[in-house]
Amino acid sequence: MKRREFITLLGGAAAWPLAARAQQAMPAIGFLNNAMPESYAPFVAAFRNGLRQVGFAEGQNVSIEFRWGRNQSARLSDLAAELVRLPVAVMVTSGGDQAVQAGRAATSIIPIVATIGNDPVDSGLVASLNRPGGNITGVSVFAVQLVAKRLQMARELVPDGSEIAFLVNPTNPNSAIDRKELGEAAGTLGQRVAVLEAASAEECDAAFAHLARQRAGALIVESDPYFNGLVERFVALARQHSVAVIYPRREFTTAGGLMSYGTSLTEAYRQIGIYAGRILKGDKASELPILLPSRFELVVNLKAATALGLTVPTSILLRADEVIE
Repeated sequence: MKRREFITLLGGAAAWPLAARAQQAMPAIGFLNNAMPESYAPFVAAFRNGLRQVGFAEGQNVSIEFRWGRNQSARLSDLAAELVRLPVAVMVTSGGDQAVQAGRAATSIIPIVATIGNDPVDSGLVASLNRPGGNITGVSVFAVQLVAKRLQMARELVPDGSEIAFLVNPTNPNSAIDRKELGEAAGTLGQRVAVLEAASAEECDAAFAHLARQRAGALIVESDPYFNGLVERFVALARQHSVAVIYPRREFTTAGGLMSYGTSLTEAYRQIGIYAGRILKGDKASELPILLPSRFELVVNLKAATALGLTVPTSILLRADEVIE
């Protein structure tokens, strides 16, 4: 071997461990979500934005390992365990409380930043909102607590509706709580309600067809990660069957739906990006308080109302954060 080639080879051999060590030094975030990546693209973008706000850019000083359940909750445990084995410095769990539970079962050591749909204290995820105390923190998206509020809005929207329907996903762990919340609110208001179940696109089609036959006054859609991935389908079904629908997220209304009331998922994912970055910088999950929504979004689509022959009450329009004309 020539002397020059030997020196070049030796230099490359010396540089390789340095490059490997630099690559290993980049922390990894595990991102576990129970839904489809396509439907959560805007929220992943918001998550990356939150990371950037605290100084982390994917591929530059942090890597993100994505694992998608694709609406198959049974896969989440294996996916969470896979992230633990990599290992990752922080695990983000989102797209439903099944992902949070899978992450919790997989590790009690790796910090977890979660979007949480139910009450995190009542469910035993954390000791308290201000000081979670374990390895889990995150953002509450108030998925359960707003069911009663949507029922009140449905009554305002269609005061002559004798029956209001509620569409739930029976595979969602929060569906039992949602039914209970709705039942109690309906009892207080003296409103008759019908609960419909759907866990697939075909069952959603059948539920809307049933509503049209029953002539229900309005439909309330449960806050559910699977439903979040069917925005266009839901809007098309509501238009096809002339059903007044109140959705849990603004994305449905901006896509042509009638009305939505809920927390901003975009803001929630930005916040969990910030929290993940703060933990990478040394903050402890046990000391980061569970964040509560700073505001709730009421969005009304007047085009959809006109197509349904509905007049949206002034009481709703005055409270709306956004009116699409």
